[in-house]
Amino acid sequence: MNVLILDDDITLSLMLKTWLTKKDFNVQTAITVAAAKKETEQFNPELIISDLRLPDDSGISFLKWAKEFNPNVRVIMMTSYADIQTAVEAIRSGAYDYINKPVNPDSLLTKINEAMAASPTQEQPISSVISVKQPVKQKKENEFKYVEGKSETNQQVYKLVSLVAPTNLAVFIEGESGVGKEHIARMIHEQSKRADGPFVPVDCGVMNKELSASEFFGHVKGSFTGAINNKKGHFEEANGGTLFLDEIGNLSTEIQMQLLRVLQEKRIKPVGSSKEIMVDVRIVSATNEDLKSFVDAGKFRRDLYHRVNEFQIHVPSLKECKEDILVYADYFLEQANREMEKQITGFEPKVLQRFRAYEWPGNIRELKNIVFRLALMTQGQTITSNLLPENLLP
Repeated sequence: MNVLILDDDITLSLMLKTWLTKKDFNVQTAITVAAAKKETEQFNPELIISDLRLPDDSGISFLKWAKEFNPNVRVIMMTSYADIQTAVEAIRSGAYDYINKPVNPDSLLTKINEAMAASPTQEQPISSVISVKQPVKQKKENEFKYVEGKSETNQQVYKLVSLVAPTNLAVFIEGESGVGKEHIARMIHEQSKRADGPFVPVDCGVMNKELSASEFFGHVKGSFTGAINNKKGHFEEANGGTLFLDEIGNLSTEIQMQLLRVLQEKRIKPVGSSKEIMVDVRIVSATNEDLKSFVDAGKFRRDLYHRVNEFQIHVPSLKECKEDILVYADYFLEQANREMEKQITGFEPKVLQRFRAYEWPGNIRELKNIVFRLALMTQGQTITSNLLPENLLP
């Protein structure tokens, strides 16, 4: 199937292209609307994945053009600015669905499957997710890979993971932004009795109040403006597995109350439906905020706090375990080599020196982004110090 990715974030486009190509999709990319129009005319994609904000025009404008050019093309919008207005406008303009950034590849593949299952010429409910090339939830050997830090601080974290993973306790992960809280959540899932079930990550930090009930519990066709199909919510998607709620402190008071009810009764009711659905989901949540202070200030329900915080794990910042920086850097370079089809052998000593001296306010996420950008810019076999961004220079 032909897929066109439209995004001015070259690194993201390259990673999505590499990932989808491995899933047997035929993928092209564009960084401007003008380039995307040419690709659409020549490449004739069956599916378009487009950002909302682009340098020369809006994603909505391109969406309308693409649907006029080919009414049967499916379009999934990506946005870091998720809100009810843009979501509804995109759907009204012909988009099948939208996905929040940062993009989770598994969630994107699920939306692709759902989009291709829907009839292009008429509205119809989707009762099940089909496979384009292979089942979405098919578990593959070594699907989840994550390098472990060697420092004593990180080793203590992994011991706690091994201790709590086999249980059904709700785990609360605390740590600064970018320390890898989702990776710890995945480790818990992979070492649990639910490892064969789905792992569904949800970024509560970008979830809009008006759409949160639909996102969590699903909706039926016609239940609100823009609900053109039945849609499964995150709880139903995670049934039998683990639901990871990142930045849980951002949830509205209303959705906190609904979430507490679901965790107590283990049943959900999709928006617009009178039928309840039984769900069996383990909750792992995380935040980079002091959630206890939110409770004391009345911004987060105390009963929900205790429900999701049956066992707590603190993930250290990168500056707390600097001996692991080179371990992570080498791992990310291996990833970059695979995804960009390069053969970079390592880092110049001056680069490693700057890595050790830098404070890494963005933690592991920042380190990964910098390594990937350096790999993208490197023409030879070694990453040199002249490519370092200004914030890493002395």
